[in-house]
Amino acid sequence: KKTKTKTMHPINRVCAILFCGILLATFTTTTTTTKAITTATQQVTPYKFGAESKRVLRATAPNWQAKFTPLQLQMHMGTSADVLLELTDLPFDAAFEVLSENPHLANVEYLIPADVINPTTQNWRGNVTVDALFLGSTKVYVRRVNTSERAEGTLELTIIRRTRIIDHVFTGSVALLVSLLYINFGAALDVAVLRSLLSRPFAPLIGFLTQFIVMPLLGYGLGVLIFPDSPELQLGLFFTGVSPSGGASNIWAVILGGNINLSVLMTTISNFAAFGMMPLWIFTLGQLIFDRANITVPYENIATFAVSLVVPLGIGLCIQRWCPRLTRVLVRLLKPICTCLILFIVIFAIVTNLYLFELFSWEIIVAGFALPWLGYVIAWCAAKALRRNSVDSLTIAIETGIQNTGIAIFLLRFSLPQPEADLTTVIPVSVAILTPIPLLGLYVYKRCAERGIKDGQLPDTQQSITPTHRY
Repeated sequence: KKTKTKTMHPINRVCAILFCGILLATFTTTTTTTKAITTATQQVTPYKFGAESKRVLRATAPNWQAKFTPLQLQMHMGTSADVLLELTDLPFDAAFEVLSENPHLANVEYLIPADVINPTTQNWRGNVTVDALFLGSTKVYVRRVNTSERAEGTLELTIIRRTRIIDHVFTGSVALLVSLLYINFGAALDVAVLRSLLSRPFAPLIGFLTQFIVMPLLGYGLGVLIFPDSPELQLGLFFTGVSPSGGASNIWAVILGGNINLSVLMTTISNFAAFGMMPLWIFTLGQLIFDRANITVPYENIATFAVSLVVPLGIGLCIQRWCPRLTRVLVRLLKPICTCLILFIVIFAIVTNLYLFELFSWEIIVAGFALPWLGYVIAWCAAKALRRNSVDSLTIAIETGIQNTGIAIFLLRFSLPQPEADLTTVIPVSVAILTPIPLLGLYVYKRCAERGIKDGQLPDTQQSITPTHRY
């Protein structure tokens, strides 16, 4: 018998070939995808902090371990410290390096080559030197050389600023010079004018409202607008806005020909009113910046400043009453002393706080001039709208725009931990540096105008523009 061989129909053959091809392609694709995922997982680097790093996810931790002793370290800026590092279960023929997540704050860069690792235990133990460069918080970590493999153990590093002798010298010298200057103010005050201001306190009332209503709202609003993602800097600007007026306002009132009697009266009222107004703002509007109100208002600091105003003024008034000849000398020296004191404070403050200029950014600069300059403009407009003369309006504007930044710095250092406390003081320091700029421009303009009058370039209107004060 002849047996018939059963052959597959051509159409069925084509379908079988296509089905086998699809299966082969699916298997190949799945294998390739699995390899790609595995490769990508091995190449993932851990999360790095710092301005120059990129955030990526870590898939699995390495088998080797790193342990720092201590786990947390606080250092002063500009110092060095040795930290014990232990590496265990290290892979063979591998080198490791110790790095800082933010090289701007701390410098480590320690290399551990493969030939110094114990070949028996595959462990390493030694000291690593950490150099603290600038204020802030960062981490020190261990990484395998030429890879992104990084150990879990890190060193938590906090860098703060050491209180220097120059800081105490600056504070003491400014306090002494301001006290001596207030003796001059007391000798230059006109008691009759003070009584008139107290009997009809319209001008001091305007200054009070602009100082304790306008400035806190400006400080809060500008902080939220300029630093939307930084509550600490918002707090710095807000604390500056709620502070009372500073002693420099009286100096500028003398230099620019303002009403010295009104200026001294407003400064005194402002510092005594701060006992109630600062807690009011801090525990109401300040609650929107920080979650809990655990801030103690520096009553002792404010009281010391208020007394340091009243006592020298009383001495000056006594000199005015019983030593008229000395009074004339003090009044004559008032403007030169004010000018020298302003230059001394500005130059010494810049030299003392040079380290803070590294923190300056365009946001810090904008906040530094926006708060006092807007205070000048708003207070001037409010005073003119309420029909105050130009001299009183200028004085109210000066008293409103110039804040006691020392109070703000004290609040920040008391309320925030280090190094955040020192870092946020860049706000009141920026305000203090940029506050005098428009006043200095106005002084140069007035000097040029007076010289023009003396040279006969302008009509004889000196009586109309020169304030009629007894000094």
